[in-house]
Amino acid sequence: MAIKRIEARELTFWERTYVPEVLKGVWITARHFFRNLWIFTAQRFGLKKTSRGAETYQYPEERRPLAPRLRTLHRLTKREDGAPRCVACMMCETVCPARCIFITAGEHPNPHIEKYPTRFDIDLGLCVFCGYCVEACPEDAIRMDTGILEFSAYSREEMVMDMKKLLALSEAPPPNPHRTPPPVEEAH
Repeated sequence: MAIKRIEARELTFWERTYVPEVLKGVWITARHFFRNLWIFTAQRFGLKKTSRGAETYQYPEERRPLAPRLRTLHRLTKREDGAPRCVACMMCETVCPARCIFITAGEHPNPHIEKYPTRFDIDLGLCVFCGYCVEACPEDAIRMDTGILEFSAYSREEMVMDMKKLLALSEAPPPNPHRTPPPVEEAH
């Protein structure tokens, strides 16, 4: 591997004072401010109706529209019989750069299905939401299309979503921006 050495350029006097860069920043900020002021003033008087100025969302009362390809909270898809579609091939666990997916495989009673996950956990405290698990899954068993952005917990253990919680997200209504995960009752 070739290494290219790059010598650092000596800064000029004006570059060392940062004055030109500060003036450029003030110019950019003032340009945005007066442009938006002009657009909103003109709209107030019925002009420039098609121009769009800067928008401020009053979060959390006002929600910003989500991009359709946004990766949100994970969910596991189900087969027609309600069983998880996952065949425990470990592709998602292998490709995960954050090592946040933990799968334990078991033998499936159906001879047409080789394996199934007896345990499928995702540690959301470690996940970087890269989406590699979704890309790597050959069975389309894991998706990141729930529209759930807001999830939190008081402990790291509560950030681990097990298979039951991930499957419960498949039963929820179609993706709705900013919905919260449904509560999952623990089996005793």
